[in-house]
Amino acid sequence: MIIPKEPKLTAEQLREVESIVADFQCNIHVIAGAKRNIYAVLGDERHETMVNRLLGLPYIDRWDAIDSPYRLMDIKSELASHPIELAGILLRKEPFFIAGQCTIDPRNPNFFLETAAAVKEAGAHMLRGGVWKPRTMPYSFQGDDKSLEILLEAREKVGLPINTEVMDEVQLKKVIDAKVDMIQIGTRNALNYPLLRKIGEITAGTNVAVILKRGRSMSPVDEFIAASEYIAVGGNPNIVLCPRGTVPGMDGYRNHPDECITPLLKEKTWAPVVVDPSHAVGRAFYVPSAALAAMAYGADGLILEAHVHPQEGIGDDPKQSITPEVLKTLLADARAVWGIRQKYEVIN
Repeated sequence: MIIPKEPKLTAEQLREVESIVADFQCNIHVIAGAKRNIYAVLGDERHETMVNRLLGLPYIDRWDAIDSPYRLMDIKSELASHPIELAGILLRKEPFFIAGQCTIDPRNPNFFLETAAAVKEAGAHMLRGGVWKPRTMPYSFQGDDKSLEILLEAREKVGLPINTEVMDEVQLKKVIDAKVDMIQIGTRNALNYPLLRKIGEITAGTNVAVILKRGRSMSPVDEFIAASEYIAVGGNPNIVLCPRGTVPGMDGYRNHPDECITPLLKEKTWAPVVVDPSHAVGRAFYVPSAALAAMAYGADGLILEAHVHPQEGIGDDPKQSITPEVLKTLLADARAVWGIRQKYEVIN
């Protein structure tokens, strides 16, 4: 919809608008109101260049799109019924839980192997483990290729599918060769469009899932969904969206918890939403409350940091990993909240 600054366009202005949209195989339909006219674009109104040209006209006030800007991730797209099944769990139909260490310590592989067994016992469906780590400072531990071997050993020993983050195409090739079950795109690469598209292309036609974390500085919900569209356009629809806290942070928390955007996402996209409360709040003590809040807001699952000996871990584990004992209780409670929430979904 085109909204002019004045109550209606002049004949000359209308001809100019019609000429612009005609370049994109569209037409204008005038909707005459008692005090104001609006101008509907008939055809595919999602041409960015067309919109920019219209908004550049001095007599146009704003542009209100009717069609969704994302064609594949939209809740009404042909992918809306696409099933995503991981570890025998059909996402969106039952809660899905990922747990494990933030960072795999290559010097202490037994910590991760013990954690893997413990999170499986606690009820997690997938094992997470950080192999390579994005760090603010180049002097901090950046991860180690040896950690990928430990992650693969844990999968073989405990039988859980695995999740790990990649930051570039070199790491992407390594995890593809290792047949990792879920690729994680962290907050710092949330808007790395070439990497998002490449991941979609390389994993197209496979069962590999991609979990996209929300960018720390990303505010609009539409921008988050649009980023996931790059993966889908690349060819892989096995996409999971992951709110994980944004900036500026809230006093006392690592980031600003954003689990509350889940209903907004679900109104616009079919993609499952798995929330990361560990990075949102950044302290183990706060994680259970944030996790249960996420489930109450409608999350399809959780991705949690857990460690058998958090204080002996590296990276973020000492401050934000929960113990397997806490994890077991939390997952049981999260399932209970899921069940309670279903009552309101039926009523609505």
